[in-house]
Formats: sequence, C-alpha cells, structure tokens
Amino acid sequence: MQSQVNAGFLGVGMAVPERRLTNADLEKLVDTNDEWIFSRTGIRERRITSSDETSGTLGSLAAKRALEDARVAPEDLDLMICATSSGDYIWPATACIIQKAIGANRAAAFDVGAACSGFVFGLATGANFIRAGQARRVLVIGADTLTKHLNWQDRNTCILFGDGASAAVLGPCAPDEGIMATSLGTDGNGLEQIYLPGGGTRNPLTAEGINQRLNCLVMRGAEVYKFAVRIMGNACLDALCRAQLTPREVDLFIPHQANIRIINAAAERMGLTSERVFVNVDKYGNTSAASIGIALVEALEQKRLHRGSVLVTVGFGAGLTWGANVIRWNRDEA
Repeated sequence: MQSQVNAGFLGVGMAVPERRLTNADLEKLVDTNDEWIFSRTGIRERRITSSDETSGTLGSLAAKRALEDARVAPEDLDLMICATSSGDYIWPATACIIQKAIGANRAAAFDVGAACSGFVFGLATGANFIRAGQARRVLVIGADTLTKHLNWQDRNTCILFGDGASAAVLGPCAPDEGIMATSLGTDGNGLEQIYLPGGGTRNPLTAEGINQRLNCLVMRGAEVYKFAVRIMGNACLDALCRAQLTPREVDLFIPHQANIRIINAAAERMGLTSERVFVNVDKYGNTSAASIGIALVEALEQKRLHRGSVLVTVGFGAGLTWGANVIRWNRDEA
C-alpha cells in the first residue's frame, strides 16, 4: 500500500570556498593548459579550501543556509545525514561535527560514504525515514574537500576536483510530490578504479606511505569514464521507470558535475536537449558529494525549477556506486 506521506524539499543551501583556481593557474603547477582541460572536461576553474576550511566547516555553512531557507530551527531536526568521502576525521562522523556547529542537539547524525553518489544516497535514506514515520525534519548534507587528497603533480586528477558543500532540508509532503523514485547501485569489483589507498586500517599512514603518496587520490580515468557514460543513463532510465515517467516528462536534468562529456552522454541517452540539462562544472569542477546540491541551489536561483517540475538527479562515484532520484518539485517560488 502506498504511503500517504512522501518526502519533499523544504529548503536548500550551499557553500564554496572563496579561493578560485583557474586553468591558467594550473598551467604553473603541471604540464597542462586551459584548452586541453576545457576541451576534455568542461572545467574553467574550481574552488579550493584554505588550511582552516574543511568538509565540516563548509558543510555547517551550507546546513545553516538550508535551514534558513526552510525556516526550520536546528533544534527541530530529527535526523542529519552527511554524505562525504573526505571527512574531517576518519571517525567520528562529520555529521557529528556539523550537528555541534549548528546546534541541532535533538538530531541523530551519521555519515554516508558513497563518494560522488553520496547526495543521491543521502536523499534516498532521508526520504525513507520520513515515509516510515521515523522523522519529520531531515537535513541531508553533501560536503567534500577532495583537493586535500590530490597529488598536484598528477595532471590527470588535479585538474578535475574542487571543494564545496550543499544541503537540503526534507520534510513530509503530498504523495504525488517530492522524491518520487530512486535507483541505487554498487559494483565493488571496480573499487580500485578510483580510491584513496592510504589512511585506513589496510594501509595506515606512515612517513613512508606519505612519501609514496598513499594519501593521494588514485583514479584510472579511462575506466571510470566508460563506467560513468554507461551507468548514468541506465540509472536515470531505471528511476524514471520506477516513477512511471518517461524522459519526455523531465523538465530539468541535474547530473553530478564531473565532466561535460559524461553529462552530454547521459543527456543524449535520455534524448534531452541542452535547455533541459543543468551544467555548472565550468565554475566548480567535480565537488563530489556536494555537486548535485550546489547545482540544485543554482538552478533555483536561475528560476529553472517551479512547483510541479519533474527533476532527475544522478551521480556516480568511487565504490563503484551510482544512483538517481526522480523528484517532482514541491515548493512554490519565493
């Protein structure tokens, strides 16, 4: 029997560092140039954290802005989910850090480790808590500062990533609005296609390990690209099928902002024109779990979503993980 309550969006927020690192700046660090980077990725610049900015600090700022947008007090939150693969500590959860920072003392808080798919996983998890009657106000945060894990001499990875955070406050809505369907998946056979070798219990960090750059992200770009091109479209079509909708009914497509060629391939798979695809990878690069939420905030600022609009979000990431949400936008315009 269908639930009489669904989970919808009450407010959203984002936060990015002030420092911009342009492709021209990267030309001074590695053997690359603006034309090479932009033609292959669609990235012009990215935001980089300072030494005192972390996933926790950015996530806290995004969370406060989402709560203000939702007009929800921190103490009214029942649950907080932080999607991150670059937490302030190995443990405790970065969600606990954000909970303390915003004063959400009633909320249970935990992290989701699904890398760049994390925001999709977080929304799905939060929505299910609301549908089950276990929570009424859920804060989902996507926060990553992967530039702290980059080898700045590796031109294949250091050009791709930026730092940022986003957040969404979820609450009950009508069953024909909000998060209508989700498709999630994982293939652990590809876990070494993109991962951080050192810092966990398998390879605890030592001076030797740091010298070997085990604390830096490793990515097999060609394999990840082929995986992403295939899985993004598949996940979206599966989620739309679950929602009993077709690509023709999609008003706006907000994919994980990793690479313009991957975005274009997924849009083409669904037969979407560029007017129905949101892109801001040129400004921020790949901000991992923050990416979809940042794009959502900017899409709303640009008035590209209205009440009743059908929105599809999709992400892929380390694990390998992937996920898509079909959302019928449930908020009136401000």
